[in-house]
Amino acid sequence: MKMAKLKIKNLLTDLTGQMRADKKRKACIKAGSPVNDYSDPIKDLCQELHPEFTEVEVREVEDVSLTARRIFFKPLPGFVLPPFEAGQYAVIDLEIGNTKTSRPYSICSAPYQARQGEESFFAITVRKGKPGEGFASDFLYETKPGARFTVHLPFGHFNVEPLRDSNNLVALAGGSGITPFLSMGLEIAHGTLDATLTILYGSASYNDIVLEKQLSELTGRCKKIKVVNVISGEGLAIKEGDEKGFLSAEVISKYMGADPTFFVCGPLPMYRFVSRELEKLNVPKRRIHMEVFGGPKDIRKDEGYPASIQTQTFSLTVVRGIHETVIPALSTESLAVSLERAGIYVRTCCRSGSCGACRVEVLSGDFFVAKEGDGRRMADKANGFVHSCSTYPLSDMKIKVNIH
Repeated sequence: MKMAKLKIKNLLTDLTGQMRADKKRKACIKAGSPVNDYSDPIKDLCQELHPEFTEVEVREVEDVSLTARRIFFKPLPGFVLPPFEAGQYAVIDLEIGNTKTSRPYSICSAPYQARQGEESFFAITVRKGKPGEGFASDFLYETKPGARFTVHLPFGHFNVEPLRDSNNLVALAGGSGITPFLSMGLEIAHGTLDATLTILYGSASYNDIVLEKQLSELTGRCKKIKVVNVISGEGLAIKEGDEKGFLSAEVISKYMGADPTFFVCGPLPMYRFVSRELEKLNVPKRRIHMEVFGGPKDIRKDEGYPASIQTQTFSLTVVRGIHETVIPALSTESLAVSLERAGIYVRTCCRSGSCGACRVEVLSGDFFVAKEGDGRRMADKANGFVHSCSTYPLSDMKIKVNIH
C-alpha cells in the first residue's frame, strides 16, 4: 500500500499554524451565545426511558377484594413515568421503622395509562399478609393518598414479545399473581396489544378473588378476554363457566386453544405444580414464561437443603470498603433479609433470585441457594458471587457488598 506523504509548505507557515487556529477558535467563542444551550438528545432519551428513580405520590387507594387494595401512583412535578410493557414490575423503596428495604410489585395498570400527560399514573395491587407474614405488604396496604415514595421501573421480562410469542395468550394465575394480567387485558382492550387472553385464575374460594370486579368489567367490554375461575375449596358451588379443582393439565387443555403462549404468575407452590402439569401437555419451554412471587416460605423444605441444619444463628461479617461489620444471620432467612434487619442497604429488585441486583461476593463460609432462585451466571458461580435474596447461610460467613 502506498503511504501518503506529509506535505511541508515552509518553516514559518508550519510553525504559525497553531497560532492561526487558536485565533479562529477564540473568535468562534466570542461570537457564541453566552447561554449554555447545549443538549444531548440521546442522553435525554435514555434518561426518560431508563431513569435511575422516579418520585411519586399516592393518588388513590381502592379496595379490590376483602384483603387486597389497588394503589394508584402519580409522578411528582419534575418526574415522568417511563414507558413499560404490560406484565413488567416496579420496585418501591420503603422505610419501615429502622429498616430500609424495597419490594417488587407487578404493575396492574396499562402502559398507555402512564403516557397521559398530567393524568399519567401506574398502579399496583397489594394484599394484606397473614399474621406473621407480609412485613412490607402490610405497610403498603395501610398507605393513604398523599404518601410519597421513590420507585424504580420498569423491570422484568414477563411481557409479550411478538417476535417470540403467539397471539393466543393463556394466563395461569394464583392469588396476587393475577395483577400483571389485568395490565395485559387493559392493553388488549385499548387496542395497543394485538392478542387474545384467556385467564385461568386459581383461588381457594369465591370470597376473596382479587380484582374480580375489574376483570368482570373488562371481559364485558372486550371479547378478546376470558376469565375462568378455578376454585379448589371443598363443598363449594361452582358458578357456570368456572372450574372445580386446581390448574391441572386437564383443566388447562380445555382452554389452551391452538399454539398458546403461557404466562404463569403466582406463589412458589403453584409455580411448581403448574410446571409439572405443563410438562404433561408437552408444552415447549419457549412457550412458557414464569413470574414467581418471592422465595420459599420455609427454606428447610427446599430440595437439597441440608437436613442437619436446623434454625440457627450464624455470624455474618459484612465487608464494605475498608470497614467490616459483624451481624447475626438466621439460617432460615436470606442474606438480604439479614442485611436489612441490621440496617445495611443492599439493593433488591425481584427478591426471587433472578435479576442479580442484590449480588454480593462470598469471601468465606458455606451457604445454600434456593433451587428456583438460582439465577446466577456461570461466571458468578465460578467466582463466588451469589444473589443475596435467594442465598441462606449454613455457617459463619464473610461477604463483600457494594457501597451505595
